Amino acid sequence: MDHARVPVLEALQEFRRRGDVVYGPPGHKQGLGADPRVVDIVGEGVFASDVLSLNGLDDRRESQGVLAQAQELMADAVGAEQAFFSTCGSSLSVKTAMLAVAGPGEKLLVSRNAHKSVIAGVIVNGVHPVWVHPKLDAERHLVHPPEPDDVRRALREHPDAKGMLLITPTDWGSCADIRGIAAVCHDHDVPLIVDEAWGAHLPFHPDLPAWGMNAGADLVVTSVHKMGGAIEQSSVFHLQGDRVSAEVLKQREDLLGTTSSSSLVYATLDGWRRQMAEHGPDLLDTALRRTARVREAVTGMPGLRLMGQEVVDQGLTTELDLLKITIDVRELGISGMQATEWLRAHCQVDIGSSDTCRISAQITHADDDRTENLLVDSLRRLVKHAGTLEDRPPVQLPEPRALQLEQAMLPRDAFFGTAEHVPARQAVGRVAAEMISPYPPGVPVVAPGEVITREVVDYLTSGVAAGMLVPDAADPTAETLRVVAR
Repeated sequence: MDHARVPVLEALQEFRRRGDVVYGPPGHKQGLGADPRVVDIVGEGVFASDVLSLNGLDDRRESQGVLAQAQELMADAVGAEQAFFSTCGSSLSVKTAMLAVAGPGEKLLVSRNAHKSVIAGVIVNGVHPVWVHPKLDAERHLVHPPEPDDVRRALREHPDAKGMLLITPTDWGSCADIRGIAAVCHDHDVPLIVDEAWGAHLPFHPDLPAWGMNAGADLVVTSVHKMGGAIEQSSVFHLQGDRVSAEVLKQREDLLGTTSSSSLVYATLDGWRRQMAEHGPDLLDTALRRTARVREAVTGMPGLRLMGQEVVDQGLTTELDLLKITIDVRELGISGMQATEWLRAHCQVDIGSSDTCRISAQITHADDDRTENLLVDSLRRLVKHAGTLEDRPPVQLPEPRALQLEQAMLPRDAFFGTAEHVPARQAVGRVAAEMISPYPPGVPVVAPGEVITREVVDYLTSGVAAGMLVPDAADPTAETLRVVAR
């Protein structure tokens, strides 16, 4: 296919050339009614490019096939049979993917290190989750993706499961054995869905970890805004084979998705695909060399412990995305949350993910010499000034296995059932009626229906006291927890 083509951008350019005057949404009429004070900040182009698909980018009957052409080009670029754009982010796309495989009351294997959007999908869909617990890494106090044997065991115990939802890469860069897990799923004649939100760049360079479509996954969801070059909320479904029906997927997406899709998202998805198809290997090659230099510099900094190839060599994970620079800062006597706050306040450097132990900075094709040097210099400054940071109370980190909670009720039943608030200490032994997700990265420590333990309460209360953010809890202070009423 001709990857110099960008159907959405071409249609937008033609819309402007014609000088169409719109008598429908959006009400700002391509910026004519936008507040100049807003335009001064976000720019005229944002409003000028905000156009409906129907009677905008395309005609009323979509006879030009603008979006369809763009999606065909995307599928060809990444080696999928079909691709579908979503403008609601992968938080919605992953819910759609789950609905396309398992309906209310049906079982679905789900990796328990899933983002809160996946757990929300379990609640909304009414799926019966079979949690597949990830690989424990007690030394680093994190988890890596589950392994094929974990999935095989779960499918033997639950032969009526409709499929498996796998999360890879993780927020910290750990990557699963997609090929091995796909083989296990296909041996049981069920599809593998991969939440590859952090992996939109993976198809475009041979030295990056395996890409889901190449490794046998049936349905892959990517967030192109995370590691790619499209704007926020840009997401793509990638589909191959016949284990997941394209017709069903599109109907489920129509059920959940917006009817006012953003042309800004479509246009940037289209443009990013062209950029990667034409220049992706070179751009990512530069990013990988840049990352190697940053990693070498960090390795020589006292108090910083870089996560690298050793996690693969130790059998903790199958691959590692080196563009994710995950650094344990505990030897500096601070938390990752403190490090993130200090870097923002003193270096104007915003870190993507952090928790009590570590920070994670990502390098993409967009980085240049200035951003590379800024990151390295800022980390050196952090090492130098870490001793001046205000002491914070210690976080009582549980052993990773202590986070494998008993599932006493279906998440949907617990979430929508009668609930009450109790003091955190009195919640031990009670069934959670809410998600509690330290953010970022946003993986729930507690999901609805799970039995709350003393270790979890200690972790949450001490974590909040040390600066942990839990925005989805009914009580973000963690002084009280929402539990199923007795």
